[in-house]
Amino acid sequence: MAVDIVTFGCRLNAFEAEVIRSKAEAAGLYDTIVINSCAVTNEAVAQARQSIRKLKRERPEARIVVTGCAAQTQAAMFADMAEVDRVVGNDDKMRGEAWRDTRDAFDLGASEKIAVSDIMAVKEMAPHLVDGYASGLPRVFVQVQNGCDHRCTFCIIPFGRGNSRSVPMGAVVDQVRTLVERGHAEVVLTGVDLTSYGADLPGAPKLGMLTKQILRHVPDLRRLRISSIDSIEADDDLLDAIAEDARLMPHLHLSLQSGDDMILKRMKRRHSRNDAIAFCEQVRRLRPDVVFGADIIAGFPTETEEMFSRSLDLVEQCGLTFLHVFPYSPRPGTPAARMPQVAGPEIKARAKRLRAAGEAALRQRLQAETGATREVLIESEGQGRTEHYLAVAIAGERVGSVVSLRIAGSDGERLTT
Repeated sequence: MAVDIVTFGCRLNAFEAEVIRSKAEAAGLYDTIVINSCAVTNEAVAQARQSIRKLKRERPEARIVVTGCAAQTQAAMFADMAEVDRVVGNDDKMRGEAWRDTRDAFDLGASEKIAVSDIMAVKEMAPHLVDGYASGLPRVFVQVQNGCDHRCTFCIIPFGRGNSRSVPMGAVVDQVRTLVERGHAEVVLTGVDLTSYGADLPGAPKLGMLTKQILRHVPDLRRLRISSIDSIEADDDLLDAIAEDARLMPHLHLSLQSGDDMILKRMKRRHSRNDAIAFCEQVRRLRPDVVFGADIIAGFPTETEEMFSRSLDLVEQCGLTFLHVFPYSPRPGTPAARMPQVAGPEIKARAKRLRAAGEAALRQRLQAETGATREVLIESEGQGRTEHYLAVAIAGERVGSVVSLRIAGSDGERLTT
């Protein structure tokens, strides 16, 4: 049997899962399940552990390998699980030799489970082109950056992924060109801290320059999309590209985390509430139809009801359409875990209120689309996505194509034609 990948967490993990599959299968592994874990919340770690136990019950003969951010930060915990045969580090998982070593360890019956190197020692990043993407797959991802140099007080991810490192611009452009030649209509640039792109490269190019180079040198690219960014680091070239090139999709997902200035300081974020609002206003002047999404944490330590209300009304102040809500989860070893905590039931209640605000904002945007003509990327036989990443219920269109459709209305969750 082939290598099966079970992925938790972010889009970057989803991209890396395809690299893992190709490396592990090339190494000769078989009847192996790889858990590509996430460490962003306690719940994500718990879900990985539950999945491991369930899969071992269902496939007792299969070998189970755990990798990803949680494996990097909590290797011993996973190694102590009887169901786990191997723990592979988060940088190691992208290297063929790690999977060849895993195969050899299995063949020799080695007792040592942990194969996790020092993530902070990793200084460079090699490009990884996914050969496993099926030709004509509508949307594909290109990893241009990994790691993070910032130390937000709630975040464990830098210890799972290391410091920021970037793929050279020429290599990124070549990857995008290859993917377009294979028939992929939309490319998404992804990374851990995208707007820190290039700081470690000669000349320190920024994300905006990379974006312009892709658009200039890959003229046949239909759609370019950027995943989550830190708005305070958005550079002038990126804003120019947003304003000037329709192929750069009018949809930005922002790492905002809170709408209260004191909480932002305690999080060790680098922007203020007014910075976030001003950025959204600036981008709307440049691209009036832009749609914003955002990450917001509910119940960060010391957050009062008044502080929370400022996060809640940020949905309207910034005009957010997509909301990704994280109930605060203390991660061991982070400064926020040592701060006075908000009670668990209150965290859940605040997260529920934030999600309700996000759902209302999305419904409002869907209703406003009635009568508009949108360029829709057909993702499957039943669904496509507009330029603004709004889901559209469709039928009869070729998967992978981009078609102009007039929006007739919505069902509350998706647009209809």
